[in-house]
Amino acid sequence: MSVDELIKAANQLNESDLNRFLQQVVTLRTQRKASVLSVEEAQLLAKINQAIPATLQEQYQRLRTKREEESLTSQEHSQLIELSKQIEQLSAERLEALATLAQLRQVSLSELMSQLGLAPASYV
Repeated sequence: MSVDELIKAANQLNESDLNRFLQQVVTLRTQRKASVLSVEEAQLLAKINQAIPATLQEQYQRLRTKREEESLTSQEHSQLIELSKQIEQLSAERLEALATLAQLRQVSLSELMSQLGLAPASYV
C-alpha cells in the first residue's frame, strides 16, 4: 500500500479512529527507533508522543462548548474542572519527558522540539 493510499484511507476515519490510528503509528515509529535509541530515550519518546485519550479530549471539548454556550450545569462544571486537571497532568508529564530528553541529548528544549517536529502548545 502506498503512502497516498494510506492517507486517503486515514482521511475517511472518524476522529476517534484517526486518533487511535495515529497513536499506533507513533508507537510503531518509536519501536523502530528504539533499536537505535537507548531504552531511556525510547521511553521518553513514547511518553512525549502519547496522545491525550480521545474519550477524554471529546468529553473536555463537549463541556467547553457547553460552557461557552453558558448551558453548563454545576455538575458538568465540576466534571470540566476534573478533566482540565487530568489534561494538565498529562501535559506536565509530557513536558517533563521533553525536558529530560533535551538534557540527555544536551540540547535546548526548543531545539529538541524542533528536531521532533513539535510546535509549542497553543492555549487559545
